[in-house]
Amino acid sequence: MRTNKLQLLLIIGIAFLLGFFVGTQKVSFDWKNYKPQVSIVNKEPPSSLSTVDMSQFWDVWNRLDALYYNKQVLDPQKMLNGAITGMVQSLGDPFTMYLPPVQNNDFQQQLAGKFEGIGAELGLKDKQIVVIAPLDGSPAQKAGIKAGDEIVKVGDASTQGWSLQQAVEKIRGPKGSQVILGIIHKGSTETASISITRDTITVKSVLGWIKSVKDIDNLSDQFKQQFGNQKVMYVQLSQFGDSTNQDWTALITQLSKELKQQPDVKGMILDLRNNPGGYLTDATFIAGEFLPQGKAVVTEDAGNGQTTTLSVTRDGQLLQIPLIVLINGGSASASEIVAGALHDYGRATLVGEQSYGKGTVQQALDLGQGAGLHVTIAKWLTPKGTWVNGKGLTPDVKVALDPKNPLEDLQLESGIKELLK
Repeated sequence: MRTNKLQLLLIIGIAFLLGFFVGTQKVSFDWKNYKPQVSIVNKEPPSSLSTVDMSQFWDVWNRLDALYYNKQVLDPQKMLNGAITGMVQSLGDPFTMYLPPVQNNDFQQQLAGKFEGIGAELGLKDKQIVVIAPLDGSPAQKAGIKAGDEIVKVGDASTQGWSLQQAVEKIRGPKGSQVILGIIHKGSTETASISITRDTITVKSVLGWIKSVKDIDNLSDQFKQQFGNQKVMYVQLSQFGDSTNQDWTALITQLSKELKQQPDVKGMILDLRNNPGGYLTDATFIAGEFLPQGKAVVTEDAGNGQTTTLSVTRDGQLLQIPLIVLINGGSASASEIVAGALHDYGRATLVGEQSYGKGTVQQALDLGQGAGLHVTIAKWLTPKGTWVNGKGLTPDVKVALDPKNPLEDLQLESGIKELLK
């Protein structure tokens, strides 16, 4: 009986080994004979790079094709996208980036003012993914995400070494889905785990009103009692997108009519806090509301001796109104262009915190098949020749918000005080 059992086990063992051998040999045979259906076209290099030896690139490609154990993940299009991404990243410029179709579509939707995600503008600072600005009313803002926060984890993955597009790709997602972010709040050293439910983000880039101080939200009771009946005009510009100029013109036309009926309005607060920027031409358009025709708003320096100056070409409706501009660490790019120009001409007082410091201009190129390329083509300078890159604009009146009392807007209070002096 014992002998029969041993024979049975031996037979089973031999069958198993034989099956394993045949199976592995078949797998090996299948992989060796696996030929992906790839047709390479347009391999000729541009004339400016005709001396570059591409043999190593194709050598690596061929070795991966021949040797990599899991042939099913050898996706030629993904490999090509990865190669292009690496080439662009080699420049060391976080704002020059290759956008495959999905990411390029996301970017275009954001400029159009509608996309799905958490609603936060991201940037790179000291090689760390940071929040430039949470959009007003977004899931990110509701979850407690603030400008200057570092995103150190997305799910279980560390963001160390990530590019901007990697971070955007991982954090964005369909409405109703969740993402868990590891956040280090500005001024803290501890990592907080924050779960955010993604939603459709509709960005209204411009809003504003004329109110008595006593009727303005987020001001202290003491401040309202002190300045209660004084009237101010307030306009918040949250981004420079596809509909910004149209929305701005409609709002300013309405408020200008109200100004004529309320001559006791003391001045205007232009709120550019957490405005991540957008189109350069829109920045010139907005600045033209406050500056006379012909005034230079910004100069582009292409680095090859060529400069282009963008100047005001229209008649603004608010050329004389006393003006305060609110800025903070989330004010970047086009919002810094507007603030810088108004400040250089003595047209506005800057109140708040140091701005982000993005002093370069990108051109968005359509590569076809849904892909895009953003290329830094120039740096921009304020009318007095200041380059803010990496340092930002310094406010005339430095005021930080009180994190222990987020319902009291100390920066807005300080801006109103400046108007009422």
